[in-house]
Amino acid sequence: MTALPDQSRLVDRAAALVEAARRAGADAADAFAVRRVGLSIDIRNGRVDETTRSESDDVALRVFIGKRHASVSTNGIAPPDELAERALAMARVAPEDKFAGLAPQDRLAKSWPDLDLIDPSIPDPEALTERARAAEAAALAVGGISKSGGASAGWGLTGAVIATSHGFSGAYLGSRSSISMTAIAGEGTGMERDYDGDSKVYASDLRAPEAIGREAAERAVRRLGPTRLPTGRGHVVYDPRVAVSLIGHLAGAINGAAIVRKTSFLQTALGTAVFAPGIRITDDPRRVRGLGSRPFDGEGVASEALDLVADGVLQTWLLDSATARELGLDTNGRGSGGGGGPHTTNLTLLPGSVSRDQLLADIGEGVYVTELIGHGANGVTGDYSRGAGGFRISGGKLAEPVSEITIAGNLKDMFRRLVVADDLEYRYAANAPTVAIEGMMIAGS
Repeated sequence: MTALPDQSRLVDRAAALVEAARRAGADAADAFAVRRVGLSIDIRNGRVDETTRSESDDVALRVFIGKRHASVSTNGIAPPDELAERALAMARVAPEDKFAGLAPQDRLAKSWPDLDLIDPSIPDPEALTERARAAEAAALAVGGISKSGGASAGWGLTGAVIATSHGFSGAYLGSRSSISMTAIAGEGTGMERDYDGDSKVYASDLRAPEAIGREAAERAVRRLGPTRLPTGRGHVVYDPRVAVSLIGHLAGAINGAAIVRKTSFLQTALGTAVFAPGIRITDDPRRVRGLGSRPFDGEGVASEALDLVADGVLQTWLLDSATARELGLDTNGRGSGGGGGPHTTNLTLLPGSVSRDQLLADIGEGVYVTELIGHGANGVTGDYSRGAGGFRISGGKLAEPVSEITIAGNLKDMFRRLVVADDLEYRYAANAPTVAIEGMMIAGS
């Protein structure tokens, strides 16, 4: 099962769509095509619960007539001329957009490095089944675990192709392997569940299935018998797996589309101190074996690493060509295919200099959050309110589990008070270490 032959066909299809658009009368056009192949195995109680094998092609064509533009997408095999005519018909009745257009030709990638995004080892269903079974067996062996919430192992290969009418043509492939486990502890109404997982470009870089299963189980057992905290202000510490949500809110607030629409609470913050001194947040599309890595963006623009925040100061917006033009700036290679707007790649809050244990000791009393519920962040005002669960911090150490609490604040204030530990691990496309924020409202009993 390999997508390599289909990748070359996808290159031809993207080029054919652009050529069809030009024949139909478009002044300019680009095509973004994605080929996805995947296999996943779900296990429950040692038996295969579900096997999923998927293959899909998605193609988006953008056409420009003067300052009018439109895009169409399909996962079928419509003839290029038919798709181009449909897009042109839409563009002719679209309102004018003086910022529309292809990426500047001088910004297009001319060459790109090997980012080592393809694992040549393609697992068969039996290998994935054994990984999932090993994770589940390790979880069920932990005392206090009553049920399996299911384990899964998967593999996927994604190929992306971009072709433009001003001469750019590029393609790349990326693989991904994953393992996850959900464990249930306790009985009756006192049940608690938790999970663990890992995802990597290379299967050999995954943590052992047994380690993932044990971690999921131990997390679930630690959550048994939760209490509620009294309402008041206090310190909130975010476990790394939920700390990434904070930099996700930042990414949304500095997205060029939000800045253009004036719907960001950081609308006027460029070049100012948004975080405390020493805080650094990067977005690096060229990280070797990075889950969000890519050699160029969805418009063919060369992608480079960016400091979004350096020494606490906001350095840039996330920009594609259209948002950059509207803001009077240059694109920084964060475009997505088909004109879908800017987005991040490998987003990272860099570690601080204090250990997690020392961070807890310095805090003394508070709450350690391992789970967040709901969205709860207003992108316009920065107001923040999330349901949460985790553990009370007492005497600088984790104490009894807590649940049914709400943590609230305003992201502007939260960012300025954020303190970062040194325990960063690269597990996903967005990563953060443990972080602490003082003075948040904690609503409990």
